[in-house]
This record gives sequence, C-alpha cells and structure tokens, in this order.
Amino acid sequence: MPQLPKYSHNIVLLSSLTPQKEATAGPPGGPTTITPGINARPLVRPSTPRHKAGNDATANNPCLSCGACCAHFRVSFYCGELAGESGGTVPVDLVSQVGPLRACMKGTEYGGQRCIALRGELGQPGIHCSIYESRPSPCREFDPWMPDGSPNPDCQRVRLNIGLPPLPIRPHDDDDGGCPSHTPTRRGDIAA
Repeated sequence: MPQLPKYSHNIVLLSSLTPQKEATAGPPGGPTTITPGINARPLVRPSTPRHKAGNDATANNPCLSCGACCAHFRVSFYCGELAGESGGTVPVDLVSQVGPLRACMKGTEYGGQRCIALRGELGQPGIHCSIYESRPSPCREFDPWMPDGSPNPDCQRVRLNIGLPPLPIRPHDDDDGGCPSHTPTRRGDIAA
C-alpha cells in the first residue's frame, strides 16, 4: 500500500487517497469493490443492537418501495465509518470528502439528488441499497417511524415529494402487546 500523508490523530484526508476504480455494486449482499480506508479511530457502534429491516423480506417495510430519503437528503458521516483499518464498512470509492473528518455518499453532496448506492426506481417495489450491509450510520438510524409509532415527519415529506401516500401509524407486531412504543421497531433501518 502506498504511503499516505498523516495528519493529526492519525487521520488521512480523503483527498490524499487514490481511488482504484469506480465501485461496482450488484444485488444486496453481493460483492462491492472496496478500497483501503483511512487510519482513524475505530467507529464506536451503539451498544444496543439495531433490529432487522431494510432489505429483509418484511411485507410491512415501506422502504422497499420508496427510496425517497436516499434521493433527497445529504448522507454525511464521520470518516471513521469508511472501510479500512478503522473498522468502518462504507466503501471509500462511493464517498466524497466534505470536511477534514466528514464524508458523504456521492450524489448526496448538495441534497436533492440520489445516492450512488441506490438501485431501482423511486417509489417502485424492489428499490434497494447496493451497500445495505455496509451503509453509513445516517442510513442505519433513519427510521420511517418515530419511537411512539407515529410516522417520521421527514420521511412523510420526502414520500409526498415523489408522489407516494403518507405512511400510517406503524403497524403493530404480534408480540408487542398492541402498543407501538412497547418494544423497539423491527423495521428500524431504511432500505435504500
């Protein structure tokens, strides 16, 4: 591996990395070209596990026929999430540098444009994230429903922008005692 210039706290600026080639991403869970990341402090992962969602086959997952958030918001995150020695998972060749310690998914730099990892047609069944298992924290944390089961207003707004109907209150799960806030949502991640 070529020598990379070092900066404070053993951080290498993204601009000093030489991309090997454009990323290729197939179906979810398939191979993605990953280039070495930067030397950063390891990403601190939440101590509470996230629940399955997104690209799982759950019939009640509205994300699998939407994708609006991936084509509207800027997806920026700490550079420690980049694939490499820091323990991050986001492929370096799919991001742009937006600050010394911040990166964002290509295509989302200015907001209002779709993420490079989004595959499929907005608002249609089958839309998905080509790097779902490696997606950055903003994508993992964006939930179509609030903890109380009410629809996320940001999700509602971008769904309406692409012509989709608003989401109802989160459907009840059989094991949640009939109360949406009784247990964390099982659909806690976005699909695309």
